[in-house]
Amino acid sequence: MRIIGGTHKGRQIHPPRNLRARPTTDFAKENLFNVLGNLVDFEGLDVLDLFAGTGSISYEFASRGAGSVTSVEINAVHYNFIRKTASELGFGNVYPVKANAFLYLKTSKKQYDIIFSDAPYDLEGAQEVIGLTMSNGLLKEGGLLIFEHSGSTDFSAYPGHMQSRNYGSVHFDIFRMA
Repeated sequence: MRIIGGTHKGRQIHPPRNLRARPTTDFAKENLFNVLGNLVDFEGLDVLDLFAGTGSISYEFASRGAGSVTSVEINAVHYNFIRKTASELGFGNVYPVKANAFLYLKTSKKQYDIIFSDAPYDLEGAQEVIGLTMSNGLLKEGGLLIFEHSGSTDFSAYPGHMQSRNYGSVHFDIFRMA
C-alpha cells in the first residue's frame, strides 16, 4: 500500500498482519483521485473518511493538502494504526475518531466538502450511508459523497447521483449535494 500523490507521493505504508481491513487497491485509488482532481481542488478541504480501515484514503487526502481529514473507524486495532501512522507521517491534519460510522453520521454537526465511505462489502445496510449523508446536512453545498462498494447494487437512481466508476472489483458511486 502506498500514497499515490501529493507531498508524500510514493511513501509505502505497511499495516500489520492483524489488520482485517481490505484497503482500496492502489489502482482503484489512483484512478479515483484522477477523477476527483478534475472535480475539486484538494487544498483546504474538510474530508470525512468512514470505515477508515488502514487510513489509506485519509493519508491520500492529507498528502494532497486537505485542511482536515476525520478518519472514523470502530475497530481499536485499526484506529490505533491510523493514529500512529498519521503521526509518523507528520499529518497533523488527520483526526482519527474511534466510533461507529452510522452513529457518527447521525450525531455529527460538522459539514464536509467530501465524505468517503468504504464499508465492508458484506456489511448489511451499508447503503444507509448515502441516505444519512444526503438527508442530515453533512455535506457542504456542492460537496461530494464517494461510496465504494462491490458493484452488486445500482445506485444511479439515488438523489444526487453524479457518476459511477468501476476499477476491477472496486466500484465507486459519486454523489453531489445540490
